[in-house]
Amino acid sequence: MISVDEAQALLLAAAPRLGAQDVPLADAAGRVAAADIVALRTQPPFASSAMDGYAVRATDMPGPVRVVGESAAGRSFGAPIAPGEAVRIFTGAPVPEGADAVLIQEDAARDGDRLTATDTVRSGDNIRPLGLDFSAGDTLMTAGTILAPRHIALAGAGGHPALSVARRPRVAFLATGDELVPPGTPAGPDQIVASITPALAATVRAAGAETIDLGIAPDDRAEIARRCAAGIAEADILVTLGGASVGDHDLVKPALSDIGVEPDFWKVAVRPGKPLMFASRPLVLGLPGNPVSGAVCAVLFLVPLVKAMQGVPSPLPEVFEGVLGRDIAANGVRRDHMRAVRDGRTITPASRQDSSMLATLASSEVLLVRQPHEPAAKAGDPCVYIAL
Repeated sequence: MISVDEAQALLLAAAPRLGAQDVPLADAAGRVAAADIVALRTQPPFASSAMDGYAVRATDMPGPVRVVGESAAGRSFGAPIAPGEAVRIFTGAPVPEGADAVLIQEDAARDGDRLTATDTVRSGDNIRPLGLDFSAGDTLMTAGTILAPRHIALAGAGGHPALSVARRPRVAFLATGDELVPPGTPAGPDQIVASITPALAATVRAAGAETIDLGIAPDDRAEIARRCAAGIAEADILVTLGGASVGDHDLVKPALSDIGVEPDFWKVAVRPGKPLMFASRPLVLGLPGNPVSGAVCAVLFLVPLVKAMQGVPSPLPEVFEGVLGRDIAANGVRRDHMRAVRDGRTITPASRQDSSMLATLASSEVLLVRQPHEPAAKAGDPCVYIAL
């Protein structure tokens, strides 16, 4: 067995970078920037008012001065103001040349076109200067940024109607096993529902991938080989579910060998999920068929691979620090990932950690990470965890 860290390093080293494509700005959320996004314009493109009030010269205050016009958003006064003059101004409107402050209307006393200040006015008050947010040529986001709605707003303000993003990886899923039936299909007395495929598809779509469902292959070596070959031809990553252990009915490894695919590693010191297989040429990830094991291994291995292929600079799951909510026993030889709930910084693992229990996984918020041979710990001791 190799360690989790070694397995992750091998996956990321094998991850090819995908090409780029331009997408409309409104479709770029959740995608990964393929290049630095540089401002095409300056924001704001003029000195603007931060408040409703009057554009004035600070040296003229407290006045009186004469109001000579108005500046509104999208409709400027259009001329400089002279000493002794003021312009009625509204939030977002251009500040006329000659003015160096905005007297807020709450501090203004006006009688006709005669204006005086009831409080101190200083140069620069309530004015957003040219380029306060950014200037043309500034880097707004770097390549590898996962674009959230806030990034879309910034790119739009920077003058971009479309963005260059990494192509979505295509991930094909093939479940294996005579015992499996699709969700909603009547199950025989010896069968169970193949619930993990839609869950993993949702997981990688959230990480930016497109998915292909190759269905459920029976325990037939030739049929598994045929479907694996079809998935490899159609997708960037083939993910097999189940059949990767050493039993008589675990046929994925020999079926892949039949089509010329040999694993870079097979078995990882991870719990849950030891029977994990990876081939780099072509990209094939064999996940355990146990649903919880498959879900945990997707967080640790599949999602980082999908992110790395899109150029995300830190694709591994972020590790946070917390404190234990209850006592736990010493760990064994594999790195463990205990399903747990979080209350602030307090992490409390579920009392039952059987890897077949989807209800425990669904009620969990984090994975408590325990290193190999880590000693027993008590409530209140420091711990580390990965968010789900």
